[in-house]
Amino acid sequence: MKPATTSPSPDLTTPLPDELPLWRLHLLRLGYLIMGGGLVVYQWPLLFTHAEPWPVMAGVVTCMLVAMSLVAFLGLRYPLKALPIMLFEVAWKLIWLGAVALPLGLNQQMDADTWALTTEIFWVVIILAVIPWRYVYSSYVVRRGDRWR
Repeated sequence: MKPATTSPSPDLTTPLPDELPLWRLHLLRLGYLIMGGGLVVYQWPLLFTHAEPWPVMAGVVTCMLVAMSLVAFLGLRYPLKALPIMLFEVAWKLIWLGAVALPLGLNQQMDADTWALTTEIFWVVIILAVIPWRYVYSSYVVRRGDRWR
């Protein structure tokens, strides 16, 4: 009679391919907290305290950034599912830096307002640091996409 073999118990500390270690999830949550909290501090007051009608684009930007803060707070509960909002945050800021700030800076045409916005946008380095880039690569670049039909 053959001895019964028992399968080894799963190692609960080793992350599955689609998971991240808990410390990484907490670091990501910190990024969402910083992103959402910063928007609460700087954008929400604009939403509730403007005295006169906004110019159209100023209203659009403020409302989009307030909405982004709400979605960022979803990332506290679902850090991996909310990754696209962080990727959006990184994308628009890097595009703005490259398309607006860099040409103005290279031509020494940056005014005080643009310089102030540029220094605020440089805070994107925090978001860049907390994003799990290997996970992003394996989940959004290498992994097969969802079916089309």
